[in-house]
Amino acid sequence: MQIIARVRNDFPTKFGLPRQSGLVQAVESRVVFEPEYRVPEALRGIEDFSHLWLVWGFHEAKRAGGNEGGWQPTVRPPRLGGNMRLGVFATRSPFRPNPIGLSCVKLVRVEDDPREGRVLVISGADMMDGTPVYDVKPYLPYADCHPEATGGFTDQTQKRQVSVEIPPEWLAVIPKDKLEALRGVLQQDPRPAYHHDPERVYGFGFAGMEIRFRVQEGVLTVCEVTKA
Repeated sequence: MQIIARVRNDFPTKFGLPRQSGLVQAVESRVVFEPEYRVPEALRGIEDFSHLWLVWGFHEAKRAGGNEGGWQPTVRPPRLGGNMRLGVFATRSPFRPNPIGLSCVKLVRVEDDPREGRVLVISGADMMDGTPVYDVKPYLPYADCHPEATGGFTDQTQKRQVSVEIPPEWLAVIPKDKLEALRGVLQQDPRPAYHHDPERVYGFGFAGMEIRFRVQEGVLTVCEVTKA
């Protein structure tokens, strides 16, 4: 398959990313097409759709120890504490026979950039900066929406959120246009589900900043914000 585009956003690394698409709508990304696919006609009519499917690649998925070859039939979902195995095809683990991701995102607008051609501005993505995109398809409510669907083990694990406190000294250094998105990301609790040390400080990159935080009794407190 050919890479047709790449995602551009404020997440330079995997840590801190929303765990699924649509969880943090305040996070905007841009889908920038590769030069050979910057053909305006290829996007004709796309602005009439509110949501899109993106087919993309887990290009930074690396197993512990650097083993990138082969695959395993079972994985340990972090949401189950990392100590219970499920079949890889019953999870959304990035460690798959074919490292392909699928995300439903909201189409915010279509922009014409003088250097990058026609760009899709989307919200709710769960992909890091530079993620390769293999295809873009419209989301069809009459066919793709299934309100009666069940979510397997995720029905018991999906609602993990924390309260977020950002002291005034750190609020002052966070750009106002990035604050809502950052709060949304932090509310999802970026830590692995099996980490519970209240004294441990975590950090991740976002919008040119390094965000450091700790979580105690359901409250996430930002400890430091510095330039990345």
